[in-house]
Amino acid sequence: NDEVKDGVSERGGHPVERKLMKQWSMRITAYAQRLLDGLDTLDWTDSLKETQRNWIGKSEGTSLKFKVQSQKPKEQFIEVFTTRPDTIFGVSFVTLAPEHELVAQLTTPEQKAIVEDYVTKAKNRSERERQADVNKVTGVPTGSFVEHPFTGKKIPIWVGDYVLAGYGTGAVMAVPA
Repeated sequence: NDEVKDGVSERGGHPVERKLMKQWSMRITAYAQRLLDGLDTLDWTDSLKETQRNWIGKSEGTSLKFKVQSQKPKEQFIEVFTTRPDTIFGVSFVTLAPEHELVAQLTTPEQKAIVEDYVTKAKNRSERERQADVNKVTGVPTGSFVEHPFTGKKIPIWVGDYVLAGYGTGAVMAVPA
């Protein structure tokens, strides 16, 4: 990220494309409680322990599955994690990360060009840029819908760069009100 400016390499000016790479990663969530409990045994300052708690990032909540409304024979679901399940009745749309595996499958032919262009632009921004730019939240509709798990109401599916594929399920339920 240090050698990339405006989507091109700093030295040669060549276009840079972000790609998902196969790699090993620690499953902090699997060990979150052990890590949190271990902080109590350390002789560290309270502020440093709090920083570590925030980095570990354990959240209490629940997962919800939204059934994709589709003509395909196989049922598909979009899973979201929420710390506020009580807001489920206020959901007005679901947003996928641009890198989410279902984006290409769920984009309708009418929306294909718009979504592909948006995904390309989003993939060339770093996660840091995407997280920091909270005043400029953007997204585009895929043209597909999910079914509200309780009311059966049709809810649109969007792609938004403020959702990160590597965080949670890579999908969020939006409750703007």
